[in-house]
Amino acid sequence: MKIHEKYIRRCIELAKNGLGTTYPNPMVGSVIVYDGKIIGEGWHKVAGEPHAEVNAIHSVKDKSLLKKSTIYVSLEPCSHFGKTPPCCNLIIENEIPNVVIGTVDPNIKVAGNGIKKLIAAGINVITAVLENDCNELNKRFFTFHQKKRPYVILKWAESADGFIAPSQKTEQKPVWITTTYSRQLVHKWRSEEQAILVGTQTVIDDNPKLDVRDWYGKNPVRVVLDQKSRVSKNSHVLDNQVKTILFSSIESANAEENTIFESINFEKDLADQILNSLYKHNIQSVIIEGGRKTLQTFIDANLWDEARVFIGENKFVSGTKAPLFQHKLVEKLFIDNDQLIISRNDD
Repeated sequence: MKIHEKYIRRCIELAKNGLGTTYPNPMVGSVIVYDGKIIGEGWHKVAGEPHAEVNAIHSVKDKSLLKKSTIYVSLEPCSHFGKTPPCCNLIIENEIPNVVIGTVDPNIKVAGNGIKKLIAAGINVITAVLENDCNELNKRFFTFHQKKRPYVILKWAESADGFIAPSQKTEQKPVWITTTYSRQLVHKWRSEEQAILVGTQTVIDDNPKLDVRDWYGKNPVRVVLDQKSRVSKNSHVLDNQVKTILFSSIESANAEENTIFESINFEKDLADQILNSLYKHNIQSVIIEGGRKTLQTFIDANLWDEARVFIGENKFVSGTKAPLFQHKLVEKLFIDNDQLIISRNDD
């Protein structure tokens, strides 16, 4: 089994190359081994393009070796026709005799059917190799299909004395708590998730762009809470440059090509309503960046999976207090002069 773990671990490494680019598909890596040597590798890069197994098979120079090889894949090969043909079919057509799978696909379109199809074709199938690691790799995909909601990441920065904003501001822009290195990391995170969410007051106070200008990658879908339509039409979030979902209690017919209005009840189960709507929009992950009321709404509803909290050196003495929550500490890091606390919600 250890030798299988070695190659599944390599599959996981390959799969991570697709972080932020495979939505709505999962990240998947695959390697092909013949006589103790890797003869082919591949990973899924972009939705609609070939899957990991296809790329791995195509990378093998001597296709005759496939009939005596083992193909490793971090997630169960698909068995249905989507934007691309089923990977199971290609494995069967190439007469690969052994398949080792990290974990079963939670998508009801697959969910064990790929394994059944391979076994029916006479292929030797081994499953559940580094299963927990493979599930963690696709925590967003698994949360989406199993809990019917996006994977929720809370993110904020607070001063050394526990405030996320000072009492007074003189300009409509953020008051930076962290260093430029931490802010660049946040933009990297944004490129890895499908959506980013903020509340009304954050837009009014800071006029954020919610983009990845300090990193390379795709801008996330912007999600804005605007209960009473207080957000100015001149705000960056309403520039129609990036897909934006605007939640309001007021119905609007003013939707544009990239701006979608969703009417919800702000007085009851707000976090549930938001996540249900994002699920319908096929969004697998969302970073919630504030403000305090918005963050606390998801904390109080216990609808969050991960929290990433920066603590800067400055003190505000007074202002808007940081959210209150109970958590399980996963990791504590230092970025320049900032602390970064990463926590997980195991409930």
